[in-house]
Amino acid sequence: MLALQQASAFLVLFLAAFLPPPQCAQDPAMVHYIYQRFRVLEQGLEKCTQETRAYIQDFREFSKNISAMLGRCQTHTSEYKSAVDNLAMRVERAQREIDYLEYLRAADVCIESEDKMLAEKLVQDAEEEKKIQTLLNASCDNMLMGIKSLKIVKKTMDTDGSWMKDAISNSPKVYFLIGSRNNTVWEFANMRALMEDSTKPGPRKLILTHSWQGTGQVIYKGFLFFHNQGTLNEIIKYSLQKRTVEDQMLLPGGAGRALVYQHSPSTYIDLAVDEHGLWAIHAGPGIYGHLVLTKIEPDTLGVEHSWDTPCKSQDAEAAFLLCGVLYVVYSSGGHGPHRITCVYDPRGTISEEDLPNLFFPRRPRSHSMIHYNAREKQLYAWNDGNQIIYKLQTKRKQPIK
Repeated sequence: MLALQQASAFLVLFLAAFLPPPQCAQDPAMVHYIYQRFRVLEQGLEKCTQETRAYIQDFREFSKNISAMLGRCQTHTSEYKSAVDNLAMRVERAQREIDYLEYLRAADVCIESEDKMLAEKLVQDAEEEKKIQTLLNASCDNMLMGIKSLKIVKKTMDTDGSWMKDAISNSPKVYFLIGSRNNTVWEFANMRALMEDSTKPGPRKLILTHSWQGTGQVIYKGFLFFHNQGTLNEIIKYSLQKRTVEDQMLLPGGAGRALVYQHSPSTYIDLAVDEHGLWAIHAGPGIYGHLVLTKIEPDTLGVEHSWDTPCKSQDAEAAFLLCGVLYVVYSSGGHGPHRITCVYDPRGTISEEDLPNLFFPRRPRSHSMIHYNAREKQLYAWNDGNQIIYKLQTKRKQPIK
């Protein structure tokens, strides 16, 4: 308002500068003109003042409304924030309840799963036991009680080797395999021909298409089974009659990665034959690991079953099977005494309490091989170039309770 008054005064002074000289001041027309101009100006200023007042009033009303609206917004914001916080708390509580319900459900599922797994394991164990009983259900119930006597059949200059007869055949032929890596088999007509070099006719020489590795060979049903030299775990089935490879297999379970016996430094897989058929023995993983026993179907070379035994390869020198039971021969440092200190029975019919102290006659070195002949019920062994037969003392097993 003060600004308008100042503007009016300035306008009056400005117009006064154009007034005519005094002599003309009494001119009525001029006075009337000036009066009219002032009147128009005052009306304009008045209108401007009124509009300014109206604008100020409107602005005050607008400010008042905005203030009221901001207050309501703050109130609503506080209410919304409180509602959102309350909703968040309810969602969090609901989530905790859902998590708890999920935990209870998972616990029930785990219990049901464990019960189901336990039931399945019991069924599998029962089936496994039934399979083992069927697999080893031969008319053989003997267990080893002692080594009765020793007979040296022949002496050679070869430290390592193996010799044997066909484990189930009535043939008197004796097979002689010299060394731990070779492909020549000597076939003698009988035991006398082996013992007496001058006996005629001489031995028949069989040259194999593959060389063997170690001293774990066996002859079973007219076939020579041996670990193929240069391979990790390949078993060859060789027909002695046809002189050809009949079949071959890869022995599973990590076979051939370590020596099967600590004191037999060339044998990685040891094959064996007893009343139940063909077996393979090899060391499990690790240095001087536990021995693994595998039952092999000789016609198809399929694996029938495998067992992890408690017998270690450390300080072992040889092993054999008799009536489905594994007997492992140990010696200290590769020298005597040679004794059986670990026995494993897959059927559980023999316990440690049933066993006497099983010692072999003292020999200066460890055995290169010991194999059981199921038909003759005696052991064929090779020790420091000597071909030995051990007579055995057995007794009937205790019935399974």
